[in-house]
Amino acid sequence: MYRSFFILFFSSLLSLGLYGQPLGFSLANGKKKVQIPIQIYSNLIVVPVVLNNTLPLKFILDTGVRTTILTQKAFTDILNLQYSRKYTISGAGGENLIDAYITNNVSLSMPGVESRGHAMLVLEKDYLELRNYLGTDVHGILGYELFSRFIVDVDYEKKLLTLIVPEKSRKYRNFQSIPIKIEDTKPYLITTVTLDDGTTLSAKLLVDTGASHALLLDPFSDNRIHVPEKVLSSLIGRGLGGEIYGKIGRIENLQLGSYNVHSVVTNFPDPNSYFDSLKVGKIFRNGSIGGELMSRFHMVYDFPEEKIFFKKNASFKKGFHHNLSGLTIKAKGVHLNIFEITEVRDESAAKKAGLEVGDIIENVGGITLRDLNLSLVNGLLNNKPGKKVKVEVNRKGVRVKSFLILADQI
Repeated sequence: MYRSFFILFFSSLLSLGLYGQPLGFSLANGKKKVQIPIQIYSNLIVVPVVLNNTLPLKFILDTGVRTTILTQKAFTDILNLQYSRKYTISGAGGENLIDAYITNNVSLSMPGVESRGHAMLVLEKDYLELRNYLGTDVHGILGYELFSRFIVDVDYEKKLLTLIVPEKSRKYRNFQSIPIKIEDTKPYLITTVTLDDGTTLSAKLLVDTGASHALLLDPFSDNRIHVPEKVLSSLIGRGLGGEIYGKIGRIENLQLGSYNVHSVVTNFPDPNSYFDSLKVGKIFRNGSIGGELMSRFHMVYDFPEEKIFFKKNASFKKGFHHNLSGLTIKAKGVHLNIFEITEVRDESAAKKAGLEVGDIIENVGGITLRDLNLSLVNGLLNNKPGKKVKVEVNRKGVRVKSFLILADQI
């Protein structure tokens, strides 16, 4: 995928005990099931949320987060919410200081869903820059408090979220199921991974809907996990602690139930780059699976029964590719319709075509981009290997035309 977003929660925040607050979600009017339209950006699930019955916002649905996060304090300031505590969190090496606040008794309603009495972590500002790198207004992250209350059905194809009251066991025809283990509010599964050299191991993986990558494996969690020979060194994600660097390569196969997913693009974080997010408290894991993999399935999360149900969708046979243009693009401006190149990967299609950091993209493939969003721009630039794409940019006031031959470097 173009860029993986890891929603990192440092252990100092995870130990706040906020999850002890009342879980206030319930379906309105005594209903047993409700369906909510969703949006998908970079394989992340975005849901509509109304804060304190007043402010309409958009949140990412994230299995990897315990406590609800609001990414900008300005929104709670508008509502004159009170803060019970302030925290200053440092990243690796004591750098990247982050200011965050706790506010209590918040309501977070969605269509057909009522809530009350939530605690929420409020960031001083959008350290994650979600809106800029997703290209849409995203204001927060919603996690365990929703998954612990309902069976959560995510249909990526229909872009539909279904929340079901877990009163009794439900049967999902044509779905497979595998057990998960909820540890410290997060879901883990154990599955078989085959590396590029044929090495097979049983890996403990976080099921992380808040990450856009397909698979991440930590070479330092097991001496059998090694970085493949053919890789790219790259920025692989962004978290509260800053940018995350590593290698991007492929594994031979990942097994999910009876499904075998081949040639999966996999992130291998560099030492210390991933900080403490692979090991929170005493919980150990080998890595995580994210939205690029899960979006190829219809997924149902049953935290109360510690199971997930899944069946493949039309995207299952789609090949895994990593950033065929070699560009990282940031959406800017009030309407997020100014597309600035922030990174050009070495030896990539974009590098060979002469594109530069700071260029403003104005046209891709003959389509003027002022009325498009970042997801569509990235889609045009990641069509398929071998595709020739014309790109026009504004470079310090000069119009420059380039032709890219999209290529997969791994």
